[in-house]
Amino acid sequence: MSAATLTAPATKPGADDGRIGLRANLRHIGALVRRNALQIKQDPESMFDALLMPVILILLFVYVFGGAIAGKGQQQEYVQYLVPGMMAMMGMNIAMAVGAGVNEDFRKGVMDRFRTMPIARSSVLIAKIVVEVGRMLIATTILLVMGFLLGLEIKGGILPFLGSVALSTVFGAALMWIFILLGLAVKTPQAVQGLAMLVLMPLQFGSSIFAPTASMPGWLEGFTKVNPLSTLADAARALINGHGAVAHPALITLGWAAVITAVTMPLAVRKFRTKT
Repeated sequence: MSAATLTAPATKPGADDGRIGLRANLRHIGALVRRNALQIKQDPESMFDALLMPVILILLFVYVFGGAIAGKGQQQEYVQYLVPGMMAMMGMNIAMAVGAGVNEDFRKGVMDRFRTMPIARSSVLIAKIVVEVGRMLIATTILLVMGFLLGLEIKGGILPFLGSVALSTVFGAALMWIFILLGLAVKTPQAVQGLAMLVLMPLQFGSSIFAPTASMPGWLEGFTKVNPLSTLADAARALINGHGAVAHPALITLGWAAVITAVTMPLAVRKFRTKT
């Protein structure tokens, strides 16, 4: 992608987002999305996590832990519980890769080149989000296909089912801003991955993704109730299975997504401008 592709009239290098018109900003985002997509095409191994992780995780939990959690011979019932919850997990795992990718781009000098161009600083990061949302949808699709092969049924109807996918996508996109900010704040991709795992593990396993929370100790059950992954898993489960509360967990999940984006997106853009 040449610098000319991203050039907008009446703008200067280092221009702020507000000095660039909406049409030019969208054109820049589109060009950067194409650049990021071409990178994936040239390096197909970067898709291994999105393609293989859902297969490995669902088989592992259904056949290794499913009997212990749901009871021997009840794996199909566990699939109905597990798959909607794992939709929440896909967003977090893909989001972790975003932070490491942004950090690596800075180490290679790619981001320094973008910062000398007359483009909105936010367009570089938004393009990253767009491409990673695409990867997340691919991972979610593979997860659902595996779920159907293992006996998953859509009991709530096609529109609620699509709503569960949309809810997971919105929340996953919000999480990406956290990991972009983390990728801009630390020095190496390894540090991004290490810190991300410290966040991911308690949130994923201290939630209702893999098992009902009623059997957990009181203090842990209290944590799961405020864990946004639990509300997302509960909402997706109710939408797909056709029973259970939907509005309350869905609104809490959307509220978390809005707050996370409102706080971390401006911080990430600011850090991107000032990072040395």
